[in-house]
Amino acid sequence: MAARSVGVSVQTVRLYELRGLISPGRTAGGTRRYREEDLARLKQISVLTDRGVNLAGIGIILDLEAENDALRNRLDARP
Repeated sequence: MAARSVGVSVQTVRLYELRGLISPGRTAGGTRRYREEDLARLKQISVLTDRGVNLAGIGIILDLEAENDALRNRLDARP
């Protein structure tokens, strides 16, 4: 379902997980559980690959965005 909603193949989603670009939760039986945040991240990865960014570059971009968000949250939390 996640792959279909983003417009990529199931194998592509599994590759993204293998590369550490996404990390869906799992049920007790091992079934992947995708949250809205995971789907948004899949869409973002899809846009970046369509623009020609390779998976290593996408990993760097996503890490920098997460770091930027964390810094922004720290600044917002300051008195």
